Amino acid sequence: MTATTETTSPEASTSPEAPHASPAAEGADVSAATTLSAARALHAPVVDWFGNHARDLPWRRPEAGAWGVMVSEFMLQQTPVKRVLPVYEEWMERWPRPADLAAEPSGEAVRAWGRLGYPRRALRLHGAASAIAERHGGDVPREHAQLLALPGVGEYTAAAVASFAYGQRHPVLDTNVRRVFARAVSGRQYPPNATTAAERKLARALLPEEEETAARWAAATMELGALVCTARSPECGRCPVAQHCAWQLAGAPAHEGPARRTQTYAGTDRQVRGKLLAVLREAVRPVPQAVLDRVWHDPVQRARALDGLVSDGLVEPLADGLYRLPRT
Repeated sequence: MTATTETTSPEASTSPEAPHASPAAEGADVSAATTLSAARALHAPVVDWFGNHARDLPWRRPEAGAWGVMVSEFMLQQTPVKRVLPVYEEWMERWPRPADLAAEPSGEAVRAWGRLGYPRRALRLHGAASAIAERHGGDVPREHAQLLALPGVGEYTAAAVASFAYGQRHPVLDTNVRRVFARAVSGRQYPPNATTAAERKLARALLPEEEETAARWAAATMELGALVCTARSPECGRCPVAQHCAWQLAGAPAHEGPARRTQTYAGTDRQVRGKLLAVLREAVRPVPQAVLDRVWHDPVQRARALDGLVSDGLVEPLADGLYRLPRT
């Protein structure tokens, strides 16, 4: 698989031709000639770089299989690799196949998720595992459409699993890949805040024709964005395509679009939800309301966070003011 924003592909065809793309207006299309030129210039250097610098991550090893790739993709969403690694290892040891996870209550998935954040991902992964066990005989399906039909699996995850697990030809657009394409091809420091149709069109146009190479390209561009073409401190001196990078050729112009979104955590409902879930994860019996009341000083925000957890299916309310992780 991949890497994310600390987190995570490559392909070939060498050409001295550089993609002299000028910075385009946000969301603007890229000409076919520029795209072809960019592909020829970028494929081989990026793929070769990946072969020499790819991290040895457990979900990239053959023994991980498609289930290991899927688990990693759920965990790596908005979460750095270093935080995912220990949880991934424990998860795969406990639930080496989708049916193993499906046999457990969904609350156990939430418990094992620990402090990775965005715990609804645990419920979605449990739902996907249940569907795989019921519909596909316990094997992660190979077809993109079947992957996309699984609960909790969106376009990105379906493409990533099909590409990284089964070597298929799909554009895999995460934040790292989007940033690499924005700089190397479109000449912009950052991609738009949300993925655009123009970005998807560019990603498809840049895909190598050969399936195996396209899958490698997907992994390599992701790794390049994670390790070299980073958001805050790109190491252009280490980049295998710096001489072809449209952003560098344009003088590395500063970002002129909407302000980049920054995530906050302290004092938010997310923090309160995390504290409430931490108590429930550690508990072996249902937890009284009074115990949960001690985790946060603001009763209005605490109640809102708890209500949100119940609505999301992450917490199950019982009689007499007791709460527990879901058993369904």
